[in-house]
Amino acid sequence: MTQAHAPTLSIITVCYQAGNLIKKTIQSVIRQTYPHIEYVIIDGGSTDETISLIQKYAAFIDRWVSEKDEGLYDAMNKGLRLATGDYVMFLNAGDYLYDDHTIENVFNTCKYADVYYGDTLFVDEQDRPVGLRSEITPHRLPAALSWKDLKFGMTVSHQSFIVRKVLTPHFDTRYRICADIDWVIVCLKRSQTICSTKAIISCFRTGGLSKQRQKQAWRERYRILKKHYGVLPNIWHHVYIVWRYLFSGKRY
Repeated sequence: MTQAHAPTLSIITVCYQAGNLIKKTIQSVIRQTYPHIEYVIIDGGSTDETISLIQKYAAFIDRWVSEKDEGLYDAMNKGLRLATGDYVMFLNAGDYLYDDHTIENVFNTCKYADVYYGDTLFVDEQDRPVGLRSEITPHRLPAALSWKDLKFGMTVSHQSFIVRKVLTPHFDTRYRICADIDWVIVCLKRSQTICSTKAIISCFRTGGLSKQRQKQAWRERYRILKKHYGVLPNIWHHVYIVWRYLFSGKRY
């Protein structure tokens, strides 16, 4: 892919009270060797050092806003509305790109695909590697990803999912925890060419949901998967999901 015809990627970071997280996220974006990146940051009205850090790197940020929002997915929708690139990806505070050549390597894998995807490295709070998402969770990363592959849950992390902007819907804000599953499925349904980069795209800090939020996540995921895959198939899929959750020993 020649530089003259290289697409622009909008990277969107959503944050709130992320003073201890966002610096590494920003630095991972501005160090990229790929030159055609538009960087958008949506802050939810932070009162900690988040804003001062954003201002410190303002010369490298194309647009940013700090204002109250209605939750994570409302903020992500704001980012989509501000993004003007050919492609978009979400790299929220605490996430970061795997290395300085990540985006350059992604676009060198395939030309003009609708979707590019790869693996995610889980790290702990000190950024020490825990393992690849595809190895330490029940969700194996398919060699040829399709919307049908998400019938058991999120097979690909949204942090490692790059999609042509014209194909993206807004996030359904009725879901408070799992709207990204719905969003990725819709993106994949709308896509014709889906490119596996066969590489690690992002790093994600691990952290579990509280029991209360875990129950809400299960309810939301059930509703989303029922919508896309049908009532009876979804019941059987969730029998398997519950069995896997109880007996696989993998909780991510």
